[in-house]
Amino acid sequence: MTAIITVVAITISLNGCGTLPNRLDHAPPLQAGKKSHHPDKIKTQLYAQYNEWKGVRYQLGGLSKKGIDCSGFVSITFKEKLGIPLPRSTQQQARQGVEIPRSQLKAGDLVFFKTRPDVRHVGIYIENGQFLHASTSKGVIISTINNSYWQKRYWKATRL
Repeated sequence: MTAIITVVAITISLNGCGTLPNRLDHAPPLQAGKKSHHPDKIKTQLYAQYNEWKGVRYQLGGLSKKGIDCSGFVSITFKEKLGIPLPRSTQQQARQGVEIPRSQLKAGDLVFFKTRPDVRHVGIYIENGQFLHASTSKGVIISTINNSYWQKRYWKATRL
């Protein structure tokens, strides 16, 4: 029984926020949905998602309002609110889109952080330095990239 629990725990940890990119992981190509991708509409959809999920606790491997991790939240948000399917894991999401300079961030861009040497975190940029994400300590929240914690750990941003 302990071996099964260990295998399940390892599998969950590799799929959620956290591991370095696995070069054997091949993410499917993005396919834009039918929803509008105008910046103001994206912001509206992101704030709506925040209002629906605000405070939902962080749970590694979680995909529901009982608990969600960062990459699961990003994947669900893009599918439900923007009509864009995204891979489930942070490492796969980091390979989507085109890398952009931090100075050019727009609503809907993915922002990535290196929270530890082998751990990655993802959120969705909204506006004015703010991004939406599932925080390990506070659940689903809006944070500021310029906060000293996130500023030191900023890795890159991509636009889909």
